[in-house]
Amino acid sequence: MKHRGRHRRRRALRATLAGTALALTAAATAISASQATVADAEGALQPIGVSTAAGRLPLAEHRVPERWLDRLASEMGRPVGVATVLDDADRPLRNVAGCSTAEKRTLPVEPAATRAYCFDAADTRGWRPGAVTTSGDADDDGRWGEHRVILSGWTRGGVGGGSMDGPAPEQGLAKVAFVDADDSARLRYDWALLAVPVDGGRDYRGLVSPLSGMVWYQDKLLVTTREDDRDALYVYDMDRIQRATVESDAVGRVRGGWAAHGSRYVLPAVGSYTLPGGAGVPRPAAVSLDRSTSPDSLVASEWVPADADRRTRLWRYALSRDPARSGLLATGSGGRANPVEAYETGTADVRGVLAYRSGWYLDRAPGSPDGHGTLWRQDAGSARATECGTDETRHCWSGGSGSLSHGSGSLSYWEETGEVWSQSGRMLFALPLASIDRALG
Repeated sequence: MKHRGRHRRRRALRATLAGTALALTAAATAISASQATVADAEGALQPIGVSTAAGRLPLAEHRVPERWLDRLASEMGRPVGVATVLDDADRPLRNVAGCSTAEKRTLPVEPAATRAYCFDAADTRGWRPGAVTTSGDADDDGRWGEHRVILSGWTRGGVGGGSMDGPAPEQGLAKVAFVDADDSARLRYDWALLAVPVDGGRDYRGLVSPLSGMVWYQDKLLVTTREDDRDALYVYDMDRIQRATVESDAVGRVRGGWAAHGSRYVLPAVGSYTLPGGAGVPRPAAVSLDRSTSPDSLVASEWVPADADRRTRLWRYALSRDPARSGLLATGSGGRANPVEAYETGTADVRGVLAYRSGWYLDRAPGSPDGHGTLWRQDAGSARATECGTDETRHCWSGGSGSLSHGSGSLSYWEETGEVWSQSGRMLFALPLASIDRALG
């Protein structure tokens, strides 16, 4: 479908948002921020050639056959769009004042969030939070049609770890909360299950993925996949959302219709990007959109544990300018998308990546279950992180609340409002990119 609202007059929100800083002192001890600079190779980026073994990461594009999708639609009913899902959004997100002390403890210490909300514990029990993207990624005017929208990814079991509330169930599933953000004081959402068509489009299975990375660009949603999957990214079409017709814990075709594990909607994948074969091939674990490049680009980071004997790699992929390929990566001969830039950094445990202009922002995971992570801004010459607290620690970013799997760390920049959105535990929060840069000096 068409790319919504290009060239529409942007709404001037920055001044309003800058004056709405939340009183989040319950979330953390009062701090005094200062600047930390690392001049050595610990965090600074080192460019690597995209044609070298270290920098080369081609992604082969594959499409789900159109006849599969048409067959599924003929069985399930005509696909709907985002606005239809938002019309059904009846689950409220609580404003920060209504969130528990434990939930607010996962918010950043420095700089502080200016907006924060929490999901209801009962509605997310058994699910682990994942990546965040917004209509600010989808379109440069920040809206999809007439709506401001936030997408929050969640994962249930089967993807390498427990949930926020007890042991992981056997079945792996992934779903997305479609959040109506038109009224910042009254956010509401509804769920859509992510699925993959099977049997020629006669059925679908749930997507098994931790959703550690997710980007909504034009009419496509790109999401990361699990470690043992040759597919690096799955592709969803935001104009091909299907209604589930049976309320059931099952997934796919059931007696009397179609089920989506209790969700009202299901998104069937329309394609994927596959990794090259061979042992030791890296994979994108965190992704985000960069609108400061021409063309717009998708940036990605792999996940490397702190005790690994190698550096973390980052890649940039150009997005297609072809209207017939809206929302997809730019590909060359053979349908392969090759990175246009690649870097290495000594920062490990990266769970979120963001690039804007000359800076790369990396969210390093907490080192302890109750700790906070570190947000770095890096370029080829330096790396900086905020210090906070009386001990001037760099662990000032969002964190977990008893389990390292609680935090997501995904970063998404809403250029029209100047805000960075992220998620930690059940908290969905935003703050101006300008406040991050000020804290970093």
